[in-house]
Amino acid sequence: MFKSALIISLFLVAVTRAADESQSQTTKYLNDIKPDGTYSWEFGTSNGIDAQESGLGGVQAAGSVKYTAPDGSPIQLEYTADENGYRPTGAHLPTPPPTPDYILKALAYIEAHPFKRIQLKN
Repeated sequence: MFKSALIISLFLVAVTRAADESQSQTTKYLNDIKPDGTYSWEFGTSNGIDAQESGLGGVQAAGSVKYTAPDGSPIQLEYTADENGYRPTGAHLPTPPPTPDYILKALAYIEAHPFKRIQLKN
């Protein structure tokens, strides 16, 4: 009985320590800001988080983040942000359902039959 209790308690301590990321350390840190407004940064941690980004301040940015999710699955996110908005990509992100055929037909009809604007008299 004592042996099984000891083994279970050691297992719980090991699991608790493995889940505790408060002791992780920064293993890589680079930051470069240039006078023309371009920049790049990169960092990594001892618990497997890696991130990087480069761009032109306030205009555009592109980067990526890599880490392991709590369930153990690897997460890789890449993104771009510019005049077209923020566009993330990654296998873990949800995807929208396909557009139904009746919507595609309606859009094609609307495109083929444009609305003619009328001028109202004042």
